[in-house]
Amino acid sequence: MQRCKHLLLAALCATASTFAWADGLSSLEAFVRSAKAGSAQFTQTVTSPARSGQAPRVQNSSGSFTFQRPGQFKFVYTHPFAQTIVADGQTLWLYDEDLEQVTRRKQGDALVGTPAALLTSVQDMAALRKDFTLSNQPDADGLQWVQAEPKSAQGQIQQLRVGFTTEGTLAALEILDSFGQRSLLRFEQVQLQPQLPAGSFKFQPPAGVDVLDQ
Repeated sequence: MQRCKHLLLAALCATASTFAWADGLSSLEAFVRSAKAGSAQFTQTVTSPARSGQAPRVQNSSGSFTFQRPGQFKFVYTHPFAQTIVADGQTLWLYDEDLEQVTRRKQGDALVGTPAALLTSVQDMAALRKDFTLSNQPDADGLQWVQAEPKSAQGQIQQLRVGFTTEGTLAALEILDSFGQRSLLRFEQVQLQPQLPAGSFKFQPPAGVDVLDQ
């Protein structure tokens, strides 16, 4: 079963408000400006395109997420496979427990044009618009949607859609990649904090696992 590792970079965070926002772009702007740190639970559905007359393949997973701006997050998959993504601000770590393998790469430009950049790296809309073309989309599923197209054609992500509730809480993230795979993530139990404890994003490879550099 294919592991959609690049989709694991989806940084899942949320913002809350006590009043309704006019549209998705307004909610996104408030999120970028005010969501500093927090956590959420998520479910993810990845749909692969049909091949050779076969029906599209669908994979479901779930887990938890914590984040702190700028550029730190921990994305833990607990079902059906145990995988962990940690971005500590300098290094991006991917730990696959089943394979007993850790992949390590410099964080740097690795997140440009990704969901992580959109949701956890930039701190204002001007910076966000340098990497994405943003536009409001029609409301659907009770959510206000923003479409974000990466301006760079070098990455694997073709298109992102971000869904907010009318109260301004991030509720969904839809990702379309260059292979035609579509991933829909939905978030629950969102909790925001001014900051998380020191060491929340420190990762130490477990003893005995292979560590590969990319």
